[in-house]
Amino acid sequence: MKRIIHILFLLSVITLNAVASTSELNEKLTALSNISRIESLESEHYKEKYVVRITQPLDHQRPELGSFTQRVVISHVGFDRPTVMVTEGYGGAYALNPRYQEELSKLINANVIFVEHRYFLESTPEPLNWEYLTAENSAYDLHHIKTTLENIYQGKWISTGISKGGQTTMIYRSYFPDDVDFSVPYVAPLNKAVEDERQEIFLRKVGTKQERRKIQDFQLEILKRKESMLPLLENFCKEKNLTFVIPMPEVLDYCVLEYSFALWQWGTPVSEIPPLTSGDKMLFDHLIDISGPDYFSETQPNASFFVQAAKELGYYGYDTKPFKKYLTIKSSKGYLEKIMLPQSAGKIQFNSSLYHKIYTFLKESDPKMIFIYGEVDPWSATHAPVFKGKVNEQFYFQPRGSHRARISNMPDDMKEKIMNQINAWLQE
Repeated sequence: MKRIIHILFLLSVITLNAVASTSELNEKLTALSNISRIESLESEHYKEKYVVRITQPLDHQRPELGSFTQRVVISHVGFDRPTVMVTEGYGGAYALNPRYQEELSKLINANVIFVEHRYFLESTPEPLNWEYLTAENSAYDLHHIKTTLENIYQGKWISTGISKGGQTTMIYRSYFPDDVDFSVPYVAPLNKAVEDERQEIFLRKVGTKQERRKIQDFQLEILKRKESMLPLLENFCKEKNLTFVIPMPEVLDYCVLEYSFALWQWGTPVSEIPPLTSGDKMLFDHLIDISGPDYFSETQPNASFFVQAAKELGYYGYDTKPFKKYLTIKSSKGYLEKIMLPQSAGKIQFNSSLYHKIYTFLKESDPKMIFIYGEVDPWSATHAPVFKGKVNEQFYFQPRGSHRARISNMPDDMKEKIMNQINAWLQE
């Protein structure tokens, strides 16, 4: 009986401590003037979790122009723990999931400040004005969030992001070098043009000669069967309610041109390519699994990304030479503007100053940054520049790794080096 009473007492203490902790964080958040709509979320990995809205200026240099609210998810481990700021490049709905756990926070037992990027999902200003969707404004968004929450979390701060989120990490550090203690951008490109040719060159050399030949032969086979492929594509698009600004034969062309990039990007084994003697449906289904037409549709959900790519972030082009005989299009040049930009964006002129700003920042300083890349990921063709003599800027390329390269799936020796460095920085 005494044992049962003792256990019940301990449980009550634990419960009271949890409630106290919950109310303490909630009270701290409530006391912040520019945070609104604090909502509690369930989590399988964090003691407490909230989604909040932080008021941001449309233009940080001209705050009188108005404001919008940016969605931020806060996952709490402890006030004495490090804090990971996730500089998401897109929408943040997936972070609301109770099962969500950011990799670095798991590895170092850290809090998470997950920031949905401006102009995506619930962080989209109304009315929509593309003028204020700039890299500079996104960096100032993150700086504003950091200065808002740093009195709550006073330990080490780490910024991290994946892909476009990794680009955002680099942008943030180049504008505010001292906001965080160190950064870990994953698979983050640094493009210098709207159609950066380095990815095309990369795709001519990646993998083995046999793998590249098998991929190209598949692409050619689809184009040779265009007459039988088009009805399948039309039916598929009709079922999915996909519409386009270009005719269906051109849609098929772009699916084929995108195929090699997408296959390597996501690490699909070349062995999964069906035999060229397969029926139309089998070949078509494989094409759609790898590079479906939804990417080129008018209803593409990430129009904001394409605006950013056309303005500052850059993108990639397509090598049409091997397929010229079978393509409907005469050239793919300018396809981003022609197919993927929303009409409301108008004419956009690419500005390379962001590329030069980040390049110069990494060249002239030595920020504590660990860059993670996949060896066969086409985005690694435009990886951040590697400069001799740097101590803190460190690069790791996962052998045969794709866009899914992470610390946790690195080879053991690389993972050990990365974690040793992270732990050393945390202890400084």
